[in-house]
Amino acid sequence: MTKRATRSTKSKAATKLFVLDTNVLMHDPTSLFRFEEHDIYVPIMTLEELDANKKGMSEVARNARQASRTMDEIVTSSLDDMHAGIPLDTPSHGLASGKLFLQTEAIKVELPDALPTAKGDNQILAVIMHLVERNPKRPVILVSKDINMRIKARALGLAAQDYFNDKVLEDTDLLYTGTRELPADFWDTHAKGMESWKEEGHTWYRVNGPLAAELLANEFVYQDGEAALEAWVKEKRGATAVLQTLTDFHHHKNNVWGITARNREQNFALNLLMNPDIDFVSLLGQAGTGKTLLTLAAGLTQVLETKRYSEIIMTRVTVPVGEDIGFLPGTEEEKMAPWMGALEDNLDVLNGTTAEGGEWGRAATRDLIRSRIKIKSLNFMRGRTFINKFLIIDEAQNLTPKQMKTLITRAGPGTKVVCLGNIAQIDTPYLTEGSSGLTFAVDRFKGWAHSGHITLQRGERSRLADHAAEVL
Repeated sequence: MTKRATRSTKSKAATKLFVLDTNVLMHDPTSLFRFEEHDIYVPIMTLEELDANKKGMSEVARNARQASRTMDEIVTSSLDDMHAGIPLDTPSHGLASGKLFLQTEAIKVELPDALPTAKGDNQILAVIMHLVERNPKRPVILVSKDINMRIKARALGLAAQDYFNDKVLEDTDLLYTGTRELPADFWDTHAKGMESWKEEGHTWYRVNGPLAAELLANEFVYQDGEAALEAWVKEKRGATAVLQTLTDFHHHKNNVWGITARNREQNFALNLLMNPDIDFVSLLGQAGTGKTLLTLAAGLTQVLETKRYSEIIMTRVTVPVGEDIGFLPGTEEEKMAPWMGALEDNLDVLNGTTAEGGEWGRAATRDLIRSRIKIKSLNFMRGRTFINKFLIIDEAQNLTPKQMKTLITRAGPGTKVVCLGNIAQIDTPYLTEGSSGLTFAVDRFKGWAHSGHITLQRGERSRLADHAAEVL
């Protein structure tokens, strides 16, 4: 037997049979094509549950309909016998090389008395037990987003795992922070061929070397000590990087709507928010790091003072922390008002920084500011185009990657999109730190010349808030 034949025999023996739970298809309708060379088995109960969840306009209902349509296309496109499995190579355009098996027979398996057969989850477990008996030499694995379902499967001696294909990163500690501390010997190791010049009040450095090759466009670099430096990478080509010193927003002469940076990361963030060449900014950080305040200050300055943008548009996912309070009266803007408490709180702070002309002056300023800020619901974003707007997406950690794509692609000419969020505070079921749309956007946009990201570390709200974030 040739080496090639041996390899193909091994790969054939190693293929697994994955049994899909309904929540996997409703979470990611493209999951049918995400298992590479392995085979997929869809029980009848999964199809029944998809059918029960297909009605409505929610994201779950849309995904259920899309999963059903995808399966329909796979089945109708093939002339193969369904008992032998339908090849996924053609419908997936080469992404998957396994087969799709649909349950084509009634399966009766004796489940333990503690598991009632009327429940859908238990019927799926019965199907897996039958497949394990029929395929003793082949790994049969349940794939489910439901933790309790996986625990029940393992209690019955069945293999079960979470659906990992939607995760951008396995470990969120590896998520790009947007900053990098330069080693103490950076200038010695990169001195060869270095160029330096001054332009428009900034110092520029062109450096070559091993670390320069690792830097990304719009990544911030800093160095403490006697020759302290704060700069960002303005250009990156191969092993050559061009660094530019920052505008110092710590100093009151560079204040943004009366706000100055209180720490290094806030200074980095303001440099991104105030730069017209940056179209997409993402700010991560725990409560009280100043994400919303800095963004609103930058937005108001560029809308009302420099007239760079025509208005601020703010949106967020309406996921309640506690029980839902039911339907809300009024227009779209009035319905969104309870979700925009953070906006009102920050506007009070910003309005206080321009407190000239007494109470009348403050009221007039407040009215002017509110007239230039529009609050929009996510539900009505599809098909819209925002031209010359400053678009703020708050609580972006609760967005799925698909919703994030829908929102960012609304941006027309001259629009800046700012995503704010804290991936430790995800309120949406089935979304994790690794699969959040915010994590997805940060990872995909890093290194693009017109985007920047900063993870804000230090809380600046109050000593109480900082201590609570640490100990609670």
